[in-house]
Amino acid sequence: MMKHFGLVAGLTVSLLLGACGRGGVNAERIVAAEKNGEWLSYGRTYSEQRFSPLDKINATTVGQLGLAWYGQFDTDRGQEATPIMVDGILYATTSWSKVHAYDAKTGKELWSYDPGVDRAKGFQACCDVVNRGVAAWGGNVYVGTLDGRLVALNAKNGHKVWSVQTTDNAKPYTITQAPRVVKGRVLIGNSGAEYGVRGYITAYDARTGAKVWRFYTTPNPTGADDGEASDSALKDHAAPTWPGEGWKLTGGGGTVWDATIYDPDLNLVYFGVGNGTPWSPAARSDGKSDNLFLSSIVAVNADTGAYVWHYQVTPNDSWDFDADQPLMLADLALNGASRRVVMQASKNGFFYVIDAKDGKFISAKPYAAVTWATGIDANGRPVEATGAHYETKAAMNSMPGPYGAHNWHPMAYSPREGLVYIPAMGVPFSYENAPNYKYQAGAWNTAVRGDLNGLAETDAAREATRLYLTGALVAWDPVKQEARWTVKNNYFWNGGVLATGGGLVFQGDAEGVLTAYAAHDGKALWKSPSAGQGIVAAPMTYEIDGEQYLAVLVGAGGSGPTSAAFFLPQTPKLDGRILVFKIGGKATAPAYVVPATESLDLKEITSSGDVGRGALLYANYCLVCHSPNASGQFLPNLRRSPMLINPQDWQGIVYDGKNSSRGMAAFKPFLTPSQVEDVRAYVLSEAMKRP
Repeated sequence: MMKHFGLVAGLTVSLLLGACGRGGVNAERIVAAEKNGEWLSYGRTYSEQRFSPLDKINATTVGQLGLAWYGQFDTDRGQEATPIMVDGILYATTSWSKVHAYDAKTGKELWSYDPGVDRAKGFQACCDVVNRGVAAWGGNVYVGTLDGRLVALNAKNGHKVWSVQTTDNAKPYTITQAPRVVKGRVLIGNSGAEYGVRGYITAYDARTGAKVWRFYTTPNPTGADDGEASDSALKDHAAPTWPGEGWKLTGGGGTVWDATIYDPDLNLVYFGVGNGTPWSPAARSDGKSDNLFLSSIVAVNADTGAYVWHYQVTPNDSWDFDADQPLMLADLALNGASRRVVMQASKNGFFYVIDAKDGKFISAKPYAAVTWATGIDANGRPVEATGAHYETKAAMNSMPGPYGAHNWHPMAYSPREGLVYIPAMGVPFSYENAPNYKYQAGAWNTAVRGDLNGLAETDAAREATRLYLTGALVAWDPVKQEARWTVKNNYFWNGGVLATGGGLVFQGDAEGVLTAYAAHDGKALWKSPSAGQGIVAAPMTYEIDGEQYLAVLVGAGGSGPTSAAFFLPQTPKLDGRILVFKIGGKATAPAYVVPATESLDLKEITSSGDVGRGALLYANYCLVCHSPNASGQFLPNLRRSPMLINPQDWQGIVYDGKNSSRGMAAFKPFLTPSQVEDVRAYVLSEAMKRP
């Protein structure tokens, strides 16, 4: 377990206060939660190990789990949040950045908050309009909204205390990250790298919303200082690694969209940095340079934001290998001594162990299939496979691809077993430089061909491809750098993980089943009934009045269901839910009413557009939300859309944005009317093949 010697003084008093719920959440309470039944922060504690010492639900009792209560949401997009539980109240966010507060024992909804995000903003959310949760401090809870605001809400009644715009509204920034609070400062990053932004993380005063410090992750394209905490680090470390001109149009990317942890002893904040814009280094820079701090783990002083160290996970990233996957702190026994480390199951397929104090590389081994590199050298740098940089050849097939071997889905660590439990996956991808690439502000900018990753033509070949995509729960020993056990999932896109003192590991899956595994050997000990749609969020657990509860959000979403729907269960869009279990629970949730699928007669429908041109346009502008070959089920199934029948209706939605209130923004800035008709011709051709 983590040791926090600097916070021992006064801890007994704060424990008493925390138990009585006085004074709200503070640092001492978060540290104390290492040993009690609360869940006060996104990853439970500063270390974000997602391990709870609660043990009343264990191998003997887990079979008696039943539903204690449920909550119904009013949105059918992805549900990725981990709830927190503070003083008997459970706080959860849903898609579109909405917040719900429940009595954690009874499930009674106490209040809800809708920030009123403009639905057209959904176009700029690369991977669904999701939100991963709130933070708590004092008497407030904090939520980052999809349109870039950080909002403080009164924890008791949900009334807005303050709101600050953390991003430039003129640029395609979004926020899906759960905030963290450190020493009275709310930390929040942002998303949007593919669209052309410059990443940063900012600390705001938790009481007032005043900005305290900001750290940019890429140099200022103008060459000037920003007057921010990152100035010296960018000048000394990053700027020399950014030759070329392409990045100056985009801002370079490097968004801090998820991983953030804190070490109270070292007073360091650690955060992960995302991919570059565009993906192709040849279009972004000179194709040879590392481009710091892209795809890096960065440590800064919690008080000032001043740079302390960095470790670049994937230098010269060409493959969308963010380093934004969850980070966690732990004390590991290495070479006969205890050592404080930062751990990450990176998107690139390697599990990293880094010294928490100075960022020195300790070890890294592949925890999933990796073909782009043959290993990590003694200096912590990848040994790239021949031809890995596709900008020097016609095409390159890689495992993993942009989905990563591990994405945002939380992993968990059991200090009792010494194992990290990773929701891993294997999804290959074909990379090739896009011919005649030209940056388009606000559009999807990768400089990589999207049409190389379409579906096979025959049903048999498509099914063979689906089976080739893998998902697994991997129990990884970070000291030995090897798997102890692995459980295979039926699909590649599954839920985050929880580990408990009851010797259990919980994970939901793409089929909507929550499973309890024995932490030691992976034996399945309990399975919930299917929730009716996929689970991608991580479960959490808490205790009230001597009873242990287990909570998880239900609602398929994220980049898997949007851009690879064919390879996942073919379920309709359904409103999300929160399900809360306890031993002996007797509640029931009503079965979903699945809407009937209407047939669409397109036999006599024609288009003046060009199918071939439409296929290329679809791959560049539509695939990321509607899946290859218009096979999407999660967002509106274009092959079954009545809008296909009439070209004027199609133009009204795609070109003019008549459905922007539902999240379908106008493509007038990017496509001409004739190109929009080309896309219609392509979708129509796919609909006639497989309605």
